[in-house]
Amino acid sequence: MNIPSELKYTKDHEWVKIDGDIATVGITDFAQGELGDIVYVEVETVGEELDQEEVFGTVEAVKTVSDLFIPVSGEIIEFNETLESDPELVNSDPYGEGWMVKIKISDTSQIDSLLSADGYKEVIGA
Repeated sequence: MNIPSELKYTKDHEWVKIDGDIATVGITDFAQGELGDIVYVEVETVGEELDQEEVFGTVEAVKTVSDLFIPVSGEIIEFNETLESDPELVNSDPYGEGWMVKIKISDTSQIDSLLSADGYKEVIGA
């Protein structure tokens, strides 16, 4: 299982790549594996300001639909529109082409509340 050490994580299985005050967010390799084949990613919050842990979208797999939780407060500034026609990128490349949204972080102190790769491994028992 792939858990890149340079990323931050949430207990809800989102990964976060921080670049200044912009966070790129997706779901982890573990999460996509648990969900199975992803058939649809829905994000209708672009342009909205959300608080940490609010739902920013959903991911639909063959067997289930799961909410996606924003890891840090901020404005959703971009959705990976490639996922509209190619949602299986979340399965095949969760940390690359399968990213979901970009957030302009409004409270950078919240980054400290995210998990390290080792902390996330503890959450999933890896």
